[in-house]
Amino acid sequence: MKRGTLPKDVSGIKIHMIGIKGTGMSALAELLCARGARVSGSDVADVFYTDRILARLGVPVRTPFSCQNLADAPDVVIHSAAYVPEENDELAEAYRRGIPTLTYPEALGDISCARFSCGIAGVHGKTTTTAMIAQMVKELRLDASVLVGSAVSGNNDSCVVLNGDTFFIAETCEYRRHFLHFHPQKIVLTSVEHDHQDYYSSYEDILAAYFHYIDRLPQFGELFYCVDDQGVREVVQLAFFSRPDLVYVPYGERAWGDYGVSIHGVQDRKISFSLRGFAGEFYVALPGEHSVLNATGALALALSLVKKQYGEVTVEHLTALRKVLALFQGCRRRSEVLGEVRGILFMDDYGHHPTAIKKTLRGLKTFFPERRIVVDFMSHTYSRTAALLTEFAESFQDADVVILHEIYASAREVYQGEVNGEHLFELTKRKHRRVYYYEAVMQAVPFLQAELKEGDLFVTLGAGDNCKLGEVLFNYFKEEV
Repeated sequence: MKRGTLPKDVSGIKIHMIGIKGTGMSALAELLCARGARVSGSDVADVFYTDRILARLGVPVRTPFSCQNLADAPDVVIHSAAYVPEENDELAEAYRRGIPTLTYPEALGDISCARFSCGIAGVHGKTTTTAMIAQMVKELRLDASVLVGSAVSGNNDSCVVLNGDTFFIAETCEYRRHFLHFHPQKIVLTSVEHDHQDYYSSYEDILAAYFHYIDRLPQFGELFYCVDDQGVREVVQLAFFSRPDLVYVPYGERAWGDYGVSIHGVQDRKISFSLRGFAGEFYVALPGEHSVLNATGALALALSLVKKQYGEVTVEHLTALRKVLALFQGCRRRSEVLGEVRGILFMDDYGHHPTAIKKTLRGLKTFFPERRIVVDFMSHTYSRTAALLTEFAESFQDADVVILHEIYASAREVYQGEVNGEHLFELTKRKHRRVYYYEAVMQAVPFLQAELKEGDLFVTLGAGDNCKLGEVLFNYFKEEV
């Protein structure tokens, strides 16, 4: 059937969201509620942190999925791209009734089409960069709404900042080319490399997707790109020859112009850096040089919007931006600090690609040189693990102890006898002196209760469900005090 559309004015429209508990879907629900839509939703019965957000919004959420959830005759149905009518009876019923239906990426695209929109993209770094921009929007009082792919620290668990409607800034995802529904006027591009091997057959395939995303920029549209990233350099080179009309703004240590970065080092758990076009230093309170690059991309976009809204950049604007970066504590599952108990620091990070793992661990080692780093990693998807098996095994060099588990399978794939968690363990053992394997996450609890000691940093890494291990251990040591 022909897909539905979202009008610019959604006030009073009944919108039902299938798969509403997902991070992006709940953020979209918050955005739609703020604009006057009458939102309802459905999902599985499992409880997620987004349940609190939806309850606060007063959005009725029905479980489980059922044709009866459409009894209120919604005007529009938006569904998570993870669901298809062949596998979800509720969505199939919406199609059967002829209710205008669209996916989350399509809905995001419709919103972006009606506003001056900016997309943040990249295999790594897009969530943190978007979250930084969200806090900058608040501090600078920009007339903008921001949608982030994770809950932003200090933002009441929310993934959304609602500060106005002139600009729309959103994290845009490359998976299945979803970002090609978005209509950007400006793009921040953080990184490009081969990922989502279940969809992208090769590096050239994902490179082409990013090229087509850049090509969606209008004449004189702006591309802020991290020139330190090889994949970004390659896709920008392709874009430059076919789209010389675009405005290309590089940032990074290799960059010329205002956003050339010089990193000075770590001081009091903050990284000090300067930019070629601005006097004085900036500080970012997150580990890793990649955090400086994310901050610079965020600064570049924020300052371009300041110029558009206010006509000029003042000393006060720069002071506000310095404040945001110095105080920014990240977002959920991105170098997130769970707490410290008995001298053990507990953290959680979503890093699930070898590049992200290496950068995260290197950043933690620099930030906390006195701590022993104990890592619990759960690989995500058989296809990614198989394609990058050697790279995964070599990504833990900055960890002192490594715990591995069975691979966390995607809902989209079935294990067919290829690489599994034990294969990753055996290869990692050859490259690291202290590696342990527990098939199920909770089987590692007794070992870690005995292993962890004062001065350690324990971090769960990955897109699986091993994050619950940190919570269990934190509570255990808390009770032992």
